[in-house]
Amino acid sequence: MNENFKRLITITLCAICAAFATSLPAADIYVAPGGSDRNAGTKEKPLATLEAARNKVRSMSGTVTVFLRGGTYYFSKPVVFGPEDSRAAGQAVTYKAFPGEKVTISGAAVVPVKWLEYKGNVKKATIGGDYIFDQLFIGRKKLHMARYPNFDPAVSHFGGYSADVLSPAKINSWKRPEGAFIHAMHKHEWGDYHYRVTGKTGDTTLALEGGYQNNRQMGMHDKYRFIENLLEELDAPDEWYYDAPSRTLYVYAPADAREVLTPQIRHLFEFRGTAQKPVRNIHIEGFELAHTLRTFMETKEPLLRSDWTIYRGGAVLLDGTENCAIRKCHFNAVGGNGVFFSNYNRGGEVSACHFEETGASAVCFVGDPGAVRSPSFEYNQAVPYDRMDKAPGPKTDNYPAQCRVYDNLMHGLGRVEKQVAGVEISMSMDITVSHNTIYNIPRAGINVSEGTWGGHLIEFNDVFDTVLETGDHGSFNSWGRDRFWHPVRERMDSLAAAHPELILLDAGRTIVIRNNRFRCDHGWDIDLDDGSSNYHIYNNLCLNGGLKLREGFQRVVENNIMVNNSFHPHVWFAKSGDVFRKNIVTKPYAPIRVNEWGKEVDYNLFPDQPALEKARHNGTDAHSLEGDPMFEDPAKGDYRVKPGSPALKLGFVNFAMDEFGIVSIELKSKAAKVPLPAIKNGTDSKAVSAIAWLGGQLRNVNGLGDRSAYGLPDEKGVVVEAVAENSLLARAGMKPGDVIRVLNHRDIANVAELTDIFQEINWMGEGEVAFFRNQALHKLKVPFK
Repeated sequence: MNENFKRLITITLCAICAAFATSLPAADIYVAPGGSDRNAGTKEKPLATLEAARNKVRSMSGTVTVFLRGGTYYFSKPVVFGPEDSRAAGQAVTYKAFPGEKVTISGAAVVPVKWLEYKGNVKKATIGGDYIFDQLFIGRKKLHMARYPNFDPAVSHFGGYSADVLSPAKINSWKRPEGAFIHAMHKHEWGDYHYRVTGKTGDTTLALEGGYQNNRQMGMHDKYRFIENLLEELDAPDEWYYDAPSRTLYVYAPADAREVLTPQIRHLFEFRGTAQKPVRNIHIEGFELAHTLRTFMETKEPLLRSDWTIYRGGAVLLDGTENCAIRKCHFNAVGGNGVFFSNYNRGGEVSACHFEETGASAVCFVGDPGAVRSPSFEYNQAVPYDRMDKAPGPKTDNYPAQCRVYDNLMHGLGRVEKQVAGVEISMSMDITVSHNTIYNIPRAGINVSEGTWGGHLIEFNDVFDTVLETGDHGSFNSWGRDRFWHPVRERMDSLAAAHPELILLDAGRTIVIRNNRFRCDHGWDIDLDDGSSNYHIYNNLCLNGGLKLREGFQRVVENNIMVNNSFHPHVWFAKSGDVFRKNIVTKPYAPIRVNEWGKEVDYNLFPDQPALEKARHNGTDAHSLEGDPMFEDPAKGDYRVKPGSPALKLGFVNFAMDEFGIVSIELKSKAAKVPLPAIKNGTDSKAVSAIAWLGGQLRNVNGLGDRSAYGLPDEKGVVVEAVAENSLLARAGMKPGDVIRVLNHRDIANVAELTDIFQEINWMGEGEVAFFRNQALHKLKVPFK
C-alpha cells in the first residue's frame, strides 16, 4: 500500500469520525438550588451543584447543555475546568441559565446576624464562624467600609479624598489602625497605589505595606487619597466596620438586615489548562456573576515597561484554553477584574456581557513574559543592543491570540483600582475588540500596554467619559516601549537610526483602529504614547480630545474627524514613516518638538486660513484646504459631510455614524448615550466672549477701557467677573477683577484660547495661572478637580 493511499484512507476515516461526532444527539443536564447531587440531573430530578454537573458531563459525548434553574448559587471555591473537561469540536458544553429565570453565581457567604444597639445609628452584631470581611452587602446593596473622608459619589477621585489623611492629628485619633487601607493616586496621576496599615510606629506615624501597584514608582499623590476600615470613621449611612479580634460587625443604620453577604473568594470560574493540554469548547452563558473579593493588594506583576502592574485573575479566569466563551453574563460589582485571559488562549470570546461597578478592569488579555524576547520590566530599564535577542516576534506560543471581545456594555469600572481599562491587552496577538460601549471609567476605555505583538482590530466601539480620575491618557491609549525603545531619548534616536530593523521586532503586525467613536474630556480621544508603532487608524469620529502620536514609527492616520480639536504630534523620530492625510481637523495642529514631519502630512481640511498657514509654515499640507466641513447634522451625532464639502475634494470619504457600540437590543436599553459636543467656531477666536470656568464667570478683555481699568499693557487676557464661594477658583485665591494672562506658561489672549489650552491639560491635578491684580502680575496654583 503506497503512502498516498494510506493518507487518503486516514483522511477519509477522520472525516467519517468527525461527521459521526457532530451528529451525536444533544443532551441536557439540570441543576437547581433545591436539587441533590445524588439525582440523575434530569429536569424533574436536578443536581444541586455545578461540580456534580461538570463531573457528569465528563462521561458524555455530543453537545451538552447544563441548565441552571433560577436562584442564587453560593460558591465557597471556584468551579475549575481542566483538560479532562475538554470537549471535541462540535461537542461543546454550555453552562447556562434556564430561559426566563435569573441565576446568580455568588462568591459570598450568607452571614447570620442579630443586631444589637451600639451608639446612635450604629448597630453591632457578634459573628459566629470564620469569615473574610472585605466587602459587605446588605439586602443586595453594597456598603462602604468606614472611611475618611466619607463617600460622596459627586466627588471626582475615589468618591472623596483629603490631603490630611496622613496628618499627625488624624493618625493620633485612631486607636488601632492596623488592618486599615490607604488608597491614593499616583503622584502624576498615572494610576494609583494601595497600602495596608500594619500598625503605628508612633502616635503620629503609620507603618505601611504595599505601594507596588504601579510600574512607574513616584509615590502617592499629595491630595488624592483616602483611608478606610477604621472604627473611629464609622459616622455615615451605609458604612461598616468589622473588628476581627472580637468578631464584631458594626453597621451604620442597616436598612435591611434580612440578608448579609460578604465575599469569600476571588474567582468564580477557572479554566486551567496549558498550551500542550488546553481546556477546549466550554461555554458559560446567561449568569449574573457577583460578590468576589477585591484584589488590589495582589496587583503586583509588572506588565513589561507599561505603567501597569496586574493581578492575573478575575471572576472568570481562563489560562490555557481553546474556543471557550463567556456570553450574556452580568458582572455585577465584582471586586477585581471581570474576565482574565492569562497566557495561552486561542479562539476565546466574551460577548453580549454587561460589566458594571467592577473593582478593576472588565476584560484582560495578558501573555507570558517568558514569550517575550529580551523583555524589560520598568520604564527606565533597557536591554543593551549587544545582548538583545534580535529575532522577530514571540519566543513561545504562551499568550492570547485570535480572541474576540464583542458587543459588551462596560461602565462604572475601576471602583477600587484606577490603572484599569474596559479592555486591557498585553503580550497578545490578533485580539478583536468590536462593537463595545465603554464609559464612566477612571483611565482608558481600551489600553494596549506595548507592541507585543500587534495584529489587533479595534472597531465600531463607542468609548466616552474616560480618564475621569487619572491623567495624561486617552479613551484609547497605547504604549510601545518595545525592544528599540530607550528611556534616554538621545540613545533611542541613535539606536533606531543605526538599527531600523529593531523597530518592528515586537510590533510586527499592524494594529487597526477603525470606525470607532471616542470622546475624552480629560485627555486625548486617541493617545499613542511612548513609541507606539505600526498602526493604521481610519474612519474614527473623535468628539473632543483629538489624536496624539508620540514618538513611534509607521503610523498611518487617515479619513478621521476631530471635532473641537486636532492633531497632536509629539517628539517625532527622524524617518518615522508616519502619515497623516485626508482628515478633518477643527483646530490648528499642536506639535511639540517635531523637526521632521514623517512620510506624508497633507490633504487635510482645516477650520480656517490661519490654521492652514500655520501648518504650511512647518512644511506640511501643501494640498490641504480650509473651510466649513459642512457636517450633515452634528446636533444628532451625524458628522458625515454634505455634497460640496471641501473635505470631499481632498479625498475624504464618509463613513457610517450609526454603527458605534453595542448591538444587542437588551444592552442598548441599559446604556447611556455619548454626550455630543457643541461645535466651536474655529474661524473666529473671539466668537465666544464669556464662559463659566472652575466656578467663575470669565469674559474677554474688551477695549481700551478694560486696559486702563486693569492696568494692562495691551488688550489681551480674560477678566474674572465673578467667583462662586467654595469654587476651585475661590480655593486658589482668585478674585473678581483678576485678569488671566497665562495658563501653564502659555499666553492667553481670550477665552477661546484659555479653553483650548485647558482642554489639553485638564487631566492635570492643577495648573499655574499668571494674572494681573492691582496693576501687577501675580501667580497662583489653580486646582482643576
